[in-house]
Amino acid sequence: MNIHCELGATLKQSEDLTEDFTNHLLERQSIDQVRYREFISTDSFDPNYKLKRLWKSTDLSSHEFANEVAAFFGLRKLTLPELLERRSLAEGFAPRFLREASIFPFETHEGAFGLAASDPADAQTLQAAEIVFGAPFEIVVASFEDIAAILGDKVDAVADPTREGGRARDAGGADDNVDNLRDLASGAPVVRAVNDLIEKAVELRASDIHIEPFRDGLTVRMRVDGLLRAAPAPAHVLPQALVSRVKILAGLNIAERRLPQDGAARLQAARADIDIRVATMPTQHGEAAVIRLLPRDRGLLDIPRLGLAPHDEKKLRRMLDLPHGMIAVTGPTGSGKTTTLATMLSALNLPSRKILTIEDPVEYEIPGINQSQVKPAIGLTFAAAMRAFVRQDPDVIMVGEVRDGETASIAVHAALTGHLVLTTLHTETSTAAVPRLIDLGVEAFLLKSTLRAVIAQRLVRVLCDRCKTQRTLTHGDFDADPRLTALGFKVGEAVFSPKGCERCAGVGYRGRVGVFEVLDVTGEVRDLIGSNAESGALDAAAMKAGMTTMIDDAVGKCRGGTTSVAEALRVTTIR
Repeated sequence: MNIHCELGATLKQSEDLTEDFTNHLLERQSIDQVRYREFISTDSFDPNYKLKRLWKSTDLSSHEFANEVAAFFGLRKLTLPELLERRSLAEGFAPRFLREASIFPFETHEGAFGLAASDPADAQTLQAAEIVFGAPFEIVVASFEDIAAILGDKVDAVADPTREGGRARDAGGADDNVDNLRDLASGAPVVRAVNDLIEKAVELRASDIHIEPFRDGLTVRMRVDGLLRAAPAPAHVLPQALVSRVKILAGLNIAERRLPQDGAARLQAARADIDIRVATMPTQHGEAAVIRLLPRDRGLLDIPRLGLAPHDEKKLRRMLDLPHGMIAVTGPTGSGKTTTLATMLSALNLPSRKILTIEDPVEYEIPGINQSQVKPAIGLTFAAAMRAFVRQDPDVIMVGEVRDGETASIAVHAALTGHLVLTTLHTETSTAAVPRLIDLGVEAFLLKSTLRAVIAQRLVRVLCDRCKTQRTLTHGDFDADPRLTALGFKVGEAVFSPKGCERCAGVGYRGRVGVFEVLDVTGEVRDLIGSNAESGALDAAAMKAGMTTMIDDAVGKCRGGTTSVAEALRVTTIR
């Protein structure tokens, strides 16, 4: 039914109604008991926030909660698209009051006054609205999120003359609202917010921007030197409009919110040309987006700048002189494998060599190298590209990742037929690459003939040169962390620790460098390759032959003042 304001006669007292509604939800078992105990333990009663705190103690989404409110109070519920169709009457109210009370005043289709409220039991707010209107009005229910969104659109449009008029689309709305959402995503505040986010990320040297919607609002984080940092979320911008703007930049379908999407774009930010890769994912509270930043002007690294120890660098250069065979780089996602491969390709890039690559995505554009990107939707997979590559008469082939048996088999046979093949694998250590390839279906005798080397790596943060401090290890340090003994440190030995300054934004680290282990597949290591090959036995043979493990390389960088002991232990394990 429609309720018109004769408030004293129509509505009960605010606190009684909230208590009745709470009991209603308890009967329906919609409240998480732990969060509910926290809710009822609050001594102060504030009608503006009582129902909102009650919602946060439930497992209901904001829209489900609004449906419960509307059903309990016998009121009509309006969705965000329906609210957007109404003419705003917000000019007579203070914007702060509208946000705190979670209400939106509007003109009904019949020309009367209407008020969308998240909490229709808030008698104090309704009385204030009656004073402003000076006449009876219709009360309808809307979710907390929808009212925040409509106020961000309607109220901010009045407060900001530069804002282009926009519309939004509710997650459950019809497709005819897509144009409205596109208009809102193209508005000046949203465009400016996305540009500011990307420019801030470039200034911080971030590799990724994570845009994540949660029940309490939008969260933005940036990955700097491998670790996520919280960043201020854009104010007064609808989350769905922000994500839609990112999708428009990447050429994605903004009408599709149910499925993950991937896209790419090239743009300019902070006076730098950058490529971005965008991946969206539907979540419980809306679409999340990750923007990966790939600056195009950073140039390729030289081999000495990778961070290899002198003896490992010598091994790598010798491997790159090989006429054929397979070299694999291993490590988890984000460990710098692509940068290492790009550096190796740069060293191999001579006019006398033809180099072909298939990548996902192409992160480094290298003049003189034929680079392709996988497109599974049209059948251009790693395996399909590899089959085509061997007919192009290349000298060097780089396949971004061996992730299935077909790709592994084609790569091994390409190495057998006189090509130098570079690739990556996801394994914990260098020696684990052997059983992994066998598990993918590569015959052991073929692997013995083709696999020349495996490079395993991780990335550690580099101590800030301006503020790092030197200290001496004490007995207390060894008592607190017995792993120091296993690493070979001794009491009284000097190490460096992070401190924090303006240059490193108070973190104590600035930039990253690789820690490596280079497995040279020769001698006893090659003899051990078989159908029952175990990484443990290969490990022992490789270390006996002089291989430096990643943890040993990390310890060497600790002693040299490049990184800290805590950072070395964070990314490597003792074997």
